[in-house]
Amino acid sequence: MLPATLPAATPSLDLAPWVWWVTLGVAAAVLALDIVVISRRPHRPSTRELTVALGIYVGAAVVFGLGLWWLAGGRLAGEFFAGWLTEYSLSVDNLFIFILIMASFSVPEKYQQFALMVGIVIAIVLRGLFIAVGAAAINNFSWIFYLFGAFLVYTAVKLAKGGETDDDEYEENRFMRLMEKRFPATKEYAGTRLFTHENGARVATPLFFVILALGTTDLLFALDSIPAIYGLTSEPYIVLATNLFALMGLRQLYFLIGGLLKKLIYLSYGLAVLLAFIGVKLVLHALHENDLAFLNGGEGFPVPEVPIGVSLGAIVVILGVTTVLSLWRTGRHPELMHDTPEA
Repeated sequence: MLPATLPAATPSLDLAPWVWWVTLGVAAAVLALDIVVISRRPHRPSTRELTVALGIYVGAAVVFGLGLWWLAGGRLAGEFFAGWLTEYSLSVDNLFIFILIMASFSVPEKYQQFALMVGIVIAIVLRGLFIAVGAAAINNFSWIFYLFGAFLVYTAVKLAKGGETDDDEYEENRFMRLMEKRFPATKEYAGTRLFTHENGARVATPLFFVILALGTTDLLFALDSIPAIYGLTSEPYIVLATNLFALMGLRQLYFLIGGLLKKLIYLSYGLAVLLAFIGVKLVLHALHENDLAFLNGGEGFPVPEVPIGVSLGAIVVILGVTTVLSLWRTGRHPELMHDTPEA
């Protein structure tokens, strides 16, 4: 069943398998090259190095979106740009936790970008599985939009009340605690190696646990972001592309905006409004496409739908207002800035 935001007459992506493999192959090659280069010369990247790399990733995303517009039409391109902006904004919030993980494990600056790169690769693999599961669920159970929408609204309320970006310490998840008990470890870093030998025994280095923490923590963030992207498009390929472009530029964002994060005091509220907007959009779509027998006899409700153009505009406005208000407020009251460790 097609979502109401993508009516039957709307172009959809019926892609050959090789398109998926080429996309994943190019992403894997770029990330592998990054990891090889960084592992051979671990260092804290310069501002120029970060700016150039981020410019390339952002430029590639824009070119991809424009190419999608040319090949498949403005609606699908709009869905990509809306999803990409949403994914990037949620990634910025995730950086608070990444910075805290680095501080918690006392990761030397020169090893941080290697840890981020490998952690991002793990995150991409896990998110790929999550995207596939989400696509299968949507194709077979249209009522899943009720759950996605309700979960996003719940997350928005939680963000607005608690403000996840105010966390001042990193709390390990259960998987991390299990790994630390399972693997013998040393407290000393051994370059970019994940395992080393100590007293004749093979032990894990702290970097091994840092990478696991980054990868598995990102999967928890995906519980918010993947349903949010599916609230903007029903095309799994676009969901995959938005995640790839956002994650591939995450390392540069980590180093570039570490100081700026302190100033984004209203980020949690902005993201709460964004998630609530998409959550409501999903619930409206679920009501319009309703096939649950105990609701309206299994018939759809005559509710309004939110066009992708309106969604894209709302996302830009929400993020823009959040950033401007945060910078204005902290400019007048510097004492309000988050006390977050530098990247």
